[in-house]
Amino acid sequence: MNQTNYTHTAWNTPFIAQRADPYVLNQGGKWYFTASVPEYDRIALRAADSLEDLRDAAETVVWHAHESGDMSQHIWAPELRFLDGRWYIYFAASRKDDIWALRPWVLRCEGDDPMKDPWVECGMLKRADGDEFSFTDFSLDMTVFDHGGRRYCVWAEKVSVGRKISNLYIAEMADPLMLKTPQMLLTSPSYAWERHGFWVNEGPTFVAHGDRVYLTFSASDTSPAYCMGLLWADANADLMDISAWHKVNHPVFSTDAEKGLFGPGHNTFFTDGAGEVYTAYHARPYDEIIGDPLYDPNRHCYIMKVPFVDGQPVFSTDNQCYQNQA
Repeated sequence: MNQTNYTHTAWNTPFIAQRADPYVLNQGGKWYFTASVPEYDRIALRAADSLEDLRDAAETVVWHAHESGDMSQHIWAPELRFLDGRWYIYFAASRKDDIWALRPWVLRCEGDDPMKDPWVECGMLKRADGDEFSFTDFSLDMTVFDHGGRRYCVWAEKVSVGRKISNLYIAEMADPLMLKTPQMLLTSPSYAWERHGFWVNEGPTFVAHGDRVYLTFSASDTSPAYCMGLLWADANADLMDISAWHKVNHPVFSTDAEKGLFGPGHNTFFTDGAGEVYTAYHARPYDEIIGDPLYDPNRHCYIMKVPFVDGQPVFSTDNQCYQNQA
């Protein structure tokens, strides 16, 4: 099935079509967007003066995959960050001769304008001294955030022995290119809704609200079973203490067939000028997928407003932005 013959609803009109793993950043009075492209072969950015204008903004390719060797295959889930006065892009990539050898890589902009100034390769993110485990196997979907005067990253990594389970790990960062602490296991796919097809926790993203902090993540394979889970901790807790984190025992956002959104996940949070929280995520507008779902190009970017009720973010297609008449 392709995107021309699915059932149109008011909710499945994309914000940006064929862009998976969307990332939106409001920084310095500008709005920025990046995502995985269907070809998985480049990193492109958009910039605009408003969120709405990102929809039709021109894309600028800031980096291309290598012809061979490291960073030559599966360029996935870029995240644009402005850290310590400089621009960085974190992304996952593998090799054409070993396509599942995904690892986290970093680009740094050599100027003040990420759309125009050159980007340089900084290599893989470096693990902390004494850390024997981080980035030794399939690793992807790294997110970076600051909280309480400390900088953290969270990423998905498969265990290197036995069944290849994708867990989420957290570490404190020494600087934008290196971890400060060894990894700590944050969550493993322990519920049935996290184990459809593959045992997966991936795609983490952070938001602070009120007296709590939250991490959403995505679970299961990239079929209509793909869904979002939620972790939370007290805002003043030690985020490197596993006991500080609480995991909700059910998905907080999943397929809504009536509204034509299938397999929602890999979201990111951002706020508007009034401080209202929104999320960008990807989903498909149909459930019949021919071939490997990973290579179906029609994971589109959608945006919804995220209210908080009783200390928990609420993900509902009723809050979907940029709806059209069905």
